[in-house]
Amino acid sequence: MSPNSEPIIQIRNLTRRFDSLTAVDHLNLEVAGGEIFGLVGPDGAGKTTTLRLLCGLMHATEGEALLAGLNVAKRHDAVKDQIGYMAQRFALYPDLTVDENMRFYADLFGISKKERELLSGQLLRMTRMEPFRQRRAGQLSGGMKQKLALMCTLLHHPRILFLDEPTNGVDPVSRRDFWAILYQLVKDGLTVFITTAYLDEAERCNRVGLMHKGKLIRCEAPDQLRQSLEEPCYEIECDDSRAALRLLKTTLGVLSVEPAGSTLHLFFSPDLTSAEQLQQTLRGGGIPVRSFRQILPSLEDVFIALISKEERGRG
Repeated sequence: MSPNSEPIIQIRNLTRRFDSLTAVDHLNLEVAGGEIFGLVGPDGAGKTTTLRLLCGLMHATEGEALLAGLNVAKRHDAVKDQIGYMAQRFALYPDLTVDENMRFYADLFGISKKERELLSGQLLRMTRMEPFRQRRAGQLSGGMKQKLALMCTLLHHPRILFLDEPTNGVDPVSRRDFWAILYQLVKDGLTVFITTAYLDEAERCNRVGLMHKGKLIRCEAPDQLRQSLEEPCYEIECDDSRAALRLLKTTLGVLSVEPAGSTLHLFFSPDLTSAEQLQQTLRGGGIPVRSFRQILPSLEDVFIALISKEERGRG
């Protein structure tokens, strides 16, 4: 995948307030055509509100968003023709079959019978849903429901696809199949803007934006994010991880320390402490250290450290 350098999504100081709560806080971002852009962050970060603002389902308090050169607030009807939006709970009709659901959404989009049959056939083959055309949506598995929702969203040939945590609660095999479909769509020229709670999915994106309390605090390619922190990441193996965790959380210079399986992953400020000092702190606390080695952090490690850093900065 080599995204087009021309931005198809332009966001300028986009802000949404609900009384005293600022859900999206002066967001600035550009997404290139043909890019898979992932927006990640903890619950309440503002991800879903951002998608609703971009799709014109909610009015911005300040700022503006342009999709394919169209101002979302001023050209909402024209924007609708350019985008597909798949919410966390897509409104499938459980008593209708796969074919009937697709026919219903094609009618909503004003798609002719001839074009509908052509598009439906292509989408059914791509998603491997052909054998299930006559099955009721309510009898589909979670992964199949997501595929059906995606097909309904794509019936009108959108240029930009917005997906709000589309694989939440879906089994790993179905998640893999869903991403294989997305890659094919992007190869055919679609731009995908996705929110996800799964960090392994964020790894699949061209770029990832980390959102926290309404603000975009970092936006880079996954590989760049893993190497972007000034603070080194260490993996610690010791006999009593819980005691080590409690001790390190209160130690000067420790940015974040979190369990990672049977080990701990630690970020610290080199200006305030060192690996040697931290090992001495553990031994002084009666905690023998088996291994204390520097590692390349995972995306999850980086996100936890960045959020900790942001919280300390706010404090």
